[in-house]
Amino acid sequence: MSPHTCEETFHRLLKLLAAKDMDAVADLWAEFGTAEFPFAAGDSPRRLTGREAVREYLADYPDLMDVQAIAALTVHRTGRPDTIVAEFTAHGRTMATDEPYRLDYITVLTTRQGLITRYRDYWNPLAAASAAGKLPELLGSLRAESAR
Repeated sequence: MSPHTCEETFHRLLKLLAAKDMDAVADLWAEFGTAEFPFAAGDSPRRLTGREAVREYLADYPDLMDVQAIAALTVHRTGRPDTIVAEFTAHGRTMATDEPYRLDYITVLTTRQGLITRYRDYWNPLAAASAAGKLPELLGSLRAESAR
């Protein structure tokens, strides 16, 4: 059964993420829905437009991060029934280093008819790069960017 409310869609997304079913995660997006990462740095995209762009972006995610648990989940309802704000912590292991990680997120999610039309994901790029064993590369790209 497909989700209908914004909160149901979000819970479905988390369940599919934990199951490492990235195609099903991408299928939650509306055809022209967006994913935005305002704090993205380095080579990470700041915005994806469309279900297929999201699918391509997520394709290798299970090879990078093994999400094992979502903790401290709090969902805040807004004045709009199609939008929620969710705070949560992801725990897992980084595939490249086999090291544990803990990342905190705030996500603003807007849906229509159970599909994501806008997903804004606020996370710490330094913590994510550190967890992935890619902090030196991120810092190098930031230095190069600031030198331009």
